[in-house]
Amino acid sequence: MKKRDYILTVFSENRVGLLNQICTVLICKNVNIETLTTSESALAGVHKFTIYVQSTPEEIDLIAKQIEKKVDIMKVFVYTPDEVVMQEIALFKVSRGKSIERIIREHSVRILEVGDDYMVLERTGHTEDTQALLKLLQPYGVQQFVRSGLVAVIKAENEGVSSYLEERLRQKLAEESAEAGK
Repeated sequence: MKKRDYILTVFSENRVGLLNQICTVLICKNVNIETLTTSESALAGVHKFTIYVQSTPEEIDLIAKQIEKKVDIMKVFVYTPDEVVMQEIALFKVSRGKSIERIIREHSVRILEVGDDYMVLERTGHTEDTQALLKLLQPYGVQQFVRSGLVAVIKAENEGVSSYLEERLRQKLAEESAEAGK
């Protein structure tokens, strides 16, 4: 079966060693991580991993289930690129010169710093956008280039983790109430 692009969002507490456990699941399935970002989420105390991979539909479901079995994982959601709004940031350190100004204006590039003989530029967009800009800047002397991992938010109204956690809390309270009634 043909591999497709997927975005895994993994919600957890921020625990040491958790990234290693997630990576181990992907390594065992021989799936390469294209990009990975981690940050706190909109929910206090909940950490979010955004992992961009290429996999088959069957394989991605197994991966999500295996990651979710890890002790500190709250929930894993799988999305396709059309279900999310995604961006990345790229930084370019280039040789300073007037001929580069046209490229800066035409490609919505921000100038972050200007030194005596260099400029640091920032471009936010999709991988194709930042890669195309890199090619355009190569003749002007790219000294350094770095691109962040993908950041993504889902297009759906609710991220899913809030309702999942609320349901878990209701179940826990019901269980505790049943235990107290015995």
